[in-house]
Amino acid sequence: MNRQLPLDLSGDPSYRRDDFLPAAANAVALAWVERWPDWPGPVLALAGPSGSGKTHLLRVWADRAKARLLTPADLSVGAFPAVLDAIGEARAIALDDAQGVAGDADRERQLFHLFNWLRERGGWLAMAAGEPPSRWRVALPDLASRLRTAQVAEIDSPDDALLAAVLVKLFRDRQVQITAEVVDYLIRRMDRSLAAARAIVDAADRRALAQKRPVSVKLLSELFAADDG
Repeated sequence: MNRQLPLDLSGDPSYRRDDFLPAAANAVALAWVERWPDWPGPVLALAGPSGSGKTHLLRVWADRAKARLLTPADLSVGAFPAVLDAIGEARAIALDDAQGVAGDADRERQLFHLFNWLRERGGWLAMAAGEPPSRWRVALPDLASRLRTAQVAEIDSPDDALLAAVLVKLFRDRQVQITAEVVDYLIRRMDRSLAAARAIVDAADRRALAQKRPVSVKLLSELFAADDG
């Protein structure tokens, strides 16, 4: 059974482009991000399951486009001028967890106004969500119409090759050498997400440092056994 250790991470993840690992699961979405501003329209929706890297990719685009980062909560600030105050001088917007606008009348209305405002000014909008906009439960017909114009790039869950590369990189960043046996063991046991990889690497590194031991299959098996207990 796959397991994700319920442990806190030792710090915020890095969202630099150099830390984003290309793979078959994210190739299409990455290509759209790197194609900007040569998009057929002003809106891109990055859709993928939790831990697939969509937020990382959204942040990569935000850095390229000098975009203002928003969440649905930022669209719950009253009248649209208040949203504009939060945006400032930005003409590119990155909306994370964008599906969170659906079902909230105020947020839906503000996102609709944001669509129109950006379009009038030749701006750009990139969104990250668990599902494509066509599957959101949007009540405002005008917003649903706008969402249908978005270019959608779906991201799959990480495959074995990507998980292996992520694990090796995360351990290397901590100056921890691991064997192929360790990588294979983790891939068989862990949840298939990048967040799970970070949590496991953090937990293993902490245990190894505390016990002055290398990260090995034995240490990891003890870690999973402790979690099961």
